[in-house]
Amino acid sequence: LVMFPLIAENLVVEFNGKHILGPLDLTVNKGDISLILGPNGSGKTTLLKSLHGIMKLKRGSIKWSCSDNSSMKKQMFVFQTPIMLRRSVFENLTYPLLLRKVSNSKAHRLATEWVEKIGLKEIMHISATRLSGGEKQKLALARALITEPEMLFLDEPSASLDGKTTVEIENLLKSCTKNGTTIMMSTHDIGQAKRLAKNILFLNKGILESNQLTETFFLEPTSPNAQKFITGEIVE
Repeated sequence: LVMFPLIAENLVVEFNGKHILGPLDLTVNKGDISLILGPNGSGKTTLLKSLHGIMKLKRGSIKWSCSDNSSMKKQMFVFQTPIMLRRSVFENLTYPLLLRKVSNSKAHRLATEWVEKIGLKEIMHISATRLSGGEKQKLALARALITEPEMLFLDEPSASLDGKTTVEIENLLKSCTKNGTTIMMSTHDIGQAKRLAKNILFLNKGILESNQLTETFFLEPTSPNAQKFITGEIVE
């Protein structure tokens, strides 16, 4: 079954009676890297959670080109503060594979490749809960990518990380798109958006004010608030 495109129509989210997001229409095509920019409280995380199916819609629809059940198996979500299983680094990587009925030998082979890739081979047998913030973020990303998802949602994956770890994470993301993974992520980092994104979604107060190719967005944003955001002015 083909998973893409993902089409959101008239998407509206409310929480405790308060309007948070929408109405919003969006199409995501296979292979795109879309970055969501916008001020704090603009609805970036809500949009990601809604598209992933872990936030209830007030109205509207989200449609994949396959069944809902199939689509959930083919997508992963990495939270800004990643949740570590109370297991070793290595077991955090084998766990999602074993859940998917991957053989023990294949799960171990893939986990061995990934601990090397993310530079945690030397500490792969310690508890993942003892890792630093940057190490946890790399492990959470690897744990998502080891399943070879078609769609990956990321909520500010390099917020508060140092430059070296940010570069490592960006390189992981670039390499996974070569394998066909589609990415949608939120960020506050305009430099990161320029480095990674094929297109930019600019959200403000729950409204999608711009949806443009990256080069066009930074040269001629369609929203006055996006222009303010790019130049560092306060978006009210």
